[in-house]
Amino acid sequence: MSRAQRLLDLIQILRRHRRPVSGAALAEELGVSLRSLYRDVATLNAQGAQIEGEPGLGYVLRPGFMLPPLMFTEDEIEALVLGSRWVAARADEALAGAARNALTKIGAVLPADLKQSLDTSALLVARDDQFAGSDNDLAAIRHAIRNERKLTIRYTRKDGQGSRRTIWPFALGYFQRAMVIAAWCESRQAYRHFRTDRIASVTAETARYPRRRAVLIKEWRAAEGIAGD
Repeated sequence: MSRAQRLLDLIQILRRHRRPVSGAALAEELGVSLRSLYRDVATLNAQGAQIEGEPGLGYVLRPGFMLPPLMFTEDEIEALVLGSRWVAARADEALAGAARNALTKIGAVLPADLKQSLDTSALLVARDDQFAGSDNDLAAIRHAIRNERKLTIRYTRKDGQGSRRTIWPFALGYFQRAMVIAAWCESRQAYRHFRTDRIASVTAETARYPRRRAVLIKEWRAAEGIAGD
């Protein structure tokens, strides 16, 4: 492995961890000595990375350090293209536009050979009109999730019974044939799932829900038996 690749790998490893990682663990994962690891940390800091810590205490990468785009591999570019095309084909117009814009920005700074890989990727995504929900409602749902705001919805169950619910939305799942909101339901005092194609209206509330989204996700995962990171 070249030193340039090793430096890239070190950045990626640090980005996966929110808490300090010991030098010994980093050196073992990279397959180098501690002495080499210390030199690599010093090199990255000299190039603008903010890796805080010291031998014996562990290291953590502070946000803000940007990798040069030439570091993308062809597999990584194909993953970006496939993911962006999927979003462009399945999401609401605002998010679809953001996906297309992101690909354009990436393509603008890629070296010529990698830009060709971006432009000629053979990984395609078919448009699926089964996804339902107005663009305005979906944008409001995503905004509420991002900002931890309550939503009031008019919802129709599978049996045709309608109800008005105030929910704390914390996730939006894109499944093969439907989009589903995961939320805490105030009227049921429990976690519930709501298909967007059964929502008749969405009202965004100004009030934030009283608990953090990360906490809700953790509890929901435990309740559903979903493994987390």
